[in-house]
Amino acid sequence: MRRKDHRVPGYINGYVRRFWQASEDHRGTPSAPGRVVTLISQSHYLTLQPDPITPPSPTTVWGAAYHIPSEHVQEVRSYLDIREINGYSIQYASFKAADATLPAIEKCMVYIGLPENPQFLGVQDPDELARHIWKSKGPSGENKEYLFMLEEALIDLGEGAGDEHVEDLARRVREVGKQQEGIAHGMQVAKEAVEGEIERVKSSSSSREQEETEKA
Repeated sequence: MRRKDHRVPGYINGYVRRFWQASEDHRGTPSAPGRVVTLISQSHYLTLQPDPITPPSPTTVWGAAYHIPSEHVQEVRSYLDIREINGYSIQYASFKAADATLPAIEKCMVYIGLPENPQFLGVQDPDELARHIWKSKGPSGENKEYLFMLEEALIDLGEGAGDEHVEDLARRVREVGKQQEGIAHGMQVAKEAVEGEIERVKSSSSSREQEETEKA
């Protein structure tokens, strides 16, 4: 976050984090949207069941709050409005710091892709989602990089900050990667075998032609 002067790890209650938002401008394109996260209120989430990854109750989403000096607020707000333009809108939530000695931020600004925004996709099959993330990329880079960076960032926040959905999805994407690498290796082996057979046939044919020439 540019222009911040303070960062506070912590969490908000009453939401779940899901990769159920399409991305046409960062981790995908308009013709091949990627998948990024949004936060879904628990009350709305419960209407979207079944979800293969069911969170514990009460629902808690970890992250970090940033304090922006007053002289930079407009600059940062303009930057975020552009960065989050693809379906996200400003909402406010009560943010509790991981450090219990710090006071809660009762009106913390959060960009959320609400269910009514056109990029919200609803419940996604986790295996199909993993395959889609593996192959997607956009102006900001590969979709899987975004997922892995989020997974790492949550781990770095400390014990209890992990996200079951993110961790499960990252595991599935890595499995897709292993499968794709295996397929690529198999194709390379098959290609080399075919090329070797072609060379063997050529060599055999050349040897026969030489023998026939010598006999003549």
